[in-house]
Amino acid sequence: MVKTEFAVHWRCLVCFKGVIAACGISVLCNLLRVYHFLQACSDSETEGKLASPSSLLLRGNWRTAVQFWLLTSFLSMVGSRVSSLIVLEFSLRAVSAWASAGLDDNGRGLALLLIQCQFSLGCGLTSSLFFLHQGAPHSSLCLFLAAALSWLVAGFCHSLWNHVARLYQLHSTKSYCGKCVTLLSCGHTILASLQRAVVLAFALAAVASITMIYDHFLSQKDALKFWIPLTLCYTMLVVYIQEDQQRKTAAEALFHSVVLRLGALLVLMLTVGNWCDVLHVLITFLGEAVCLLPSQDLLQAALKL
Repeated sequence: MVKTEFAVHWRCLVCFKGVIAACGISVLCNLLRVYHFLQACSDSETEGKLASPSSLLLRGNWRTAVQFWLLTSFLSMVGSRVSSLIVLEFSLRAVSAWASAGLDDNGRGLALLLIQCQFSLGCGLTSSLFFLHQGAPHSSLCLFLAAALSWLVAGFCHSLWNHVARLYQLHSTKSYCGKCVTLLSCGHTILASLQRAVVLAFALAAVASITMIYDHFLSQKDALKFWIPLTLCYTMLVVYIQEDQQRKTAAEALFHSVVLRLGALLVLMLTVGNWCDVLHVLITFLGEAVCLLPSQDLLQAALKL
């Protein structure tokens, strides 16, 4: 009886973490769409070339719901060990890309990194929640409240994107809608605010991930076996990805880099992990696909910056 109650309690905690992480990804994507729409509307030449936002919303509402619950499921299933490695891997990838090539002055590199980081951000949120609530006496209540708050914030951002896509062009000229007038005056700061929020989330997640990796992997016996192949393989992978991206289009380079990164992580788990870790890495392939395939509009908008 006690084991059954513990199992139910653990499943609830995992589901709450998945909901919070999926809400974080939803907030990021919706605010990116708002930003790119505002940028397009501020450019008279680009404005006439955009597809109808209303038709995109009508086609995409049910897809958004399916994507959200798929992400919730995948993020709930990925364990803390693999989530920690994904967070550190993407953090190193982002830092190395910034150090080697830098970000464009027009913000294109930043926007592309924000698109790429979706599933890694979700893993970072679950890792941070696991670290912060480890051993907490009222973790289930705290996670429930956090999930409820995340749901409200994600719902607000989704409704904001719906409102902006349908009515911004009308309301921004009439100046009688508080939301649209506010976005007209300070909407250009959305990208920088998202950057700061994502950097803060990854910084906290990196601390949590390093702690968990040390607890799970780095016994004195296994430390060299883990870090030496990871460092060597990842260094070669970063160099190859940077060179390969120059020969491909942005979309091809994006998907190719995801496959290479997760493929390297899969090989690492086959070396130092267990079969459960391997399964979780395979789930991350599905999670990355669920994040990136519906984000083609974001990718196209980022390339127009």
